[in-house]
Amino acid sequence: MGVGIDLYFPLLHGPFGEDGSIQGLLELAGVPYVGSGILGSALGMDKSFMKMAFEREGLPVVDYMVFKKWEKIPLEEVKRAFSLPIFVKPANLGSSVGITKVKKWDELPRALDEAFAHDYKIVLERGVSGREIECSVLGNEEPRASLPGEVIPAREFYDYQDKYVDGKTQFRIPVELPPALENRVREYAVRAFKAVEAWGFARVDFFLEEENLYVNEINTIPGFTEISMFPKLWEVSGLPFPQLVEKLIELGFERWKKWRRRG
Repeated sequence: MGVGIDLYFPLLHGPFGEDGSIQGLLELAGVPYVGSGILGSALGMDKSFMKMAFEREGLPVVDYMVFKKWEKIPLEEVKRAFSLPIFVKPANLGSSVGITKVKKWDELPRALDEAFAHDYKIVLERGVSGREIECSVLGNEEPRASLPGEVIPAREFYDYQDKYVDGKTQFRIPVELPPALENRVREYAVRAFKAVEAWGFARVDFFLEEENLYVNEINTIPGFTEISMFPKLWEVSGLPFPQLVEKLIELGFERWKKWRRRG
């Protein structure tokens, strides 16, 4: 592995692609690669540990509960903890697969079954009635944040159908926010990046509920399709796609030379 290849650029999503598995393989091979290492990738995939890392950093997150498949879920406790709607999510997955928005309590058992079909661990979150804000982050020891953007889903939430099939989602790139709020989004994005020990690049997603800003999650391998926010946000922030790719390659080599090179 590595013969004739200068650097690897993982653009794989979901389990085995952005959860630290392929990163571990690249570490064992002793080759340079773009993006986060094993720890940052694993934390960025596991929504429960991700949220704990955010909380430890003092970042605001939406109320949540975590359950494992072999545990008896205390439904009455869940009902006391949350008002509807709530979201039920597999802890380790991407692209909104396996996520259900529960609007009636009799929908919860099916939502639990759907989430557990994809992972042994699930996350229940309070539903937020607000805006979805996203911010891109770039860098290693001194990451910086792009201008923020906004996702306006065509469906009830930004699910798999909306992301990859219908194509009806609208975007505001960049989104106009009060200066103080924009600065807070960018500050929180960098802090979230550092909280999980990410490297290279990531996209941080937020909920804006009236005046309350919550960190939702970090994507350590953000999308690079024609509709993806990560490159679009950097383009409006003054870094066009070709230069963005060059910078990511540079950051990959920088990290390998400084911290990860073996032997």
